Amino acid sequence: MSSHDAAVTEAAAPSESDKRRWIALAIVMTAAFMDLVDATIVNIAIPSIERDLGASFGAIQWITAGYALAFAAGLITGGRLGDIYGRKRLFLLGTAGFTLASALCGFAANQEMLVGSRLLQGAAAAMMVPQVLSIVHVTFPAHERGKVFGMFGAIIGLGAVSGPLLGALLTQWNIAGLEWRPIFLINLPVGVAALILGRRFITESKAPKALRLDFVGVVLVTVALLMLIYPLTRGRELDWPLWGHLMMAGSLVVFGALVAYEKYKTKKDGSPLVELSLFKVKSFAAGIAVQLTFGVVMGIFFLVWTLYMQIGLGWTPLKAGLTGVPFSIAVSAAAGISVQQLVPRFGRKVLQTGALTMAAGILFYFFVAGRYGADIHPWQMVPPLVVMGLGMGLIVAPLTDAVLSEVPREHAGSASGLINTTGQMGNALGLGLVSVVFFGTIDEKHLAAAPTETGAAFTNAFQNSLGWAAAVLAVIFLVMFALPAKPKQHLEGGDDEPATPSSAEPQGTVDVDKEPALAS
Repeated sequence: MSSHDAAVTEAAAPSESDKRRWIALAIVMTAAFMDLVDATIVNIAIPSIERDLGASFGAIQWITAGYALAFAAGLITGGRLGDIYGRKRLFLLGTAGFTLASALCGFAANQEMLVGSRLLQGAAAAMMVPQVLSIVHVTFPAHERGKVFGMFGAIIGLGAVSGPLLGALLTQWNIAGLEWRPIFLINLPVGVAALILGRRFITESKAPKALRLDFVGVVLVTVALLMLIYPLTRGRELDWPLWGHLMMAGSLVVFGALVAYEKYKTKKDGSPLVELSLFKVKSFAAGIAVQLTFGVVMGIFFLVWTLYMQIGLGWTPLKAGLTGVPFSIAVSAAAGISVQQLVPRFGRKVLQTGALTMAAGILFYFFVAGRYGADIHPWQMVPPLVVMGLGMGLIVAPLTDAVLSEVPREHAGSASGLINTTGQMGNALGLGLVSVVFFGTIDEKHLAAAPTETGAAFTNAFQNSLGWAAAVLAVIFLVMFALPAKPKQHLEGGDDEPATPSSAEPQGTVDVDKEPALAS
């Protein structure tokens, strides 16, 4: 093992140890931020991509849904690969793949190449992102982890701010005549820097016992997801063929087979892809349902919102991106307040208030869009967007803590992977449902019609999508009653646990599962 891979030794000074682990944190959080931005930055550039490549509606959906689907399908597998072969190794491999896929996206010659590159990009992110939580566990002592995890709420808000706005600026500037391509090429210098610094400052870690990858589980979960999402994405274009309905029904059978096999795998060698015992925890099962349905709302809203502003209303990418800034600021502000001040006092009521507030903002937006039609101005959108953003911020930041609060400590890593996976599944499902709730009300003739007619058609489709999103948020509010009244904060690492920095391990490889915070 090279000197770059070796952990800080016991002889190292504490100040040097502190410096190394904070640099490692900056690296992994930058990677997480890069993934968040990349999931949202594409939406704002979709009209430019459509014009440049002559992309169809189906291709547009695969450019967004394909990333989310590949990401969701690979998250659990990526986490398990990190356990087996090393979290640092998989993080660097995923980062390298993500950077390469970003280059392929940026130089895509046609819509097929772009869709394929986005699938590769999502698969690489699925190797990179699951390692972040594990690396934080091995790098930081228990008493610091609460503060570190609190930073992820701010990262989510910052990603929401940066993605659409950065996409708008890069598209509007048309750097070197590349139009939309810089939204992908900007990942190249960031990815290269993460690889160089990550190799030097991140400590390697593996599971303490030998694990085997559950290949059958990987195949079953991937097939089930594809059978569910693909017909939803292509259904409208193909006039909802019978095989599409059969595939969606068949996906339930495959999910059932996955559950049965994972039970068998648990009894056989104790190394299933999915730890099914987690679903016996009421708060976790409810939290997974919330994460899934909330992902559906996000998948629907952000894509149709972009199409509504840029194609329906004819706004420039920059105008559309700036319109979303108040929303993003509201998300960041509410996320910070919810974690630090509100959740410790009011518990799950904060999340339920967020669901109701976001639903109110969506209904407010429904009214404003109908009231002003195609003549609407950005400032008229700001009030409903701020209300929506405040509601979203009250949900996204504390949700993970609420879901994990009653999960046994030894399963915290697996539970986090499942939460991320279901959120991405929901996002992919929501993007697939855009075919039904948005494109299902628009004909091709509307795109060739006069601007006023196009604006009216897209406004109606946007309102229809908002109605669906508000209904899903009402369901989320009810499911939240199954969450614990108040999250148990000690599961992030409390003062009652030994505060021994893992960066002081004398070996170059650390067993994360031996850390106090992950002990049973």
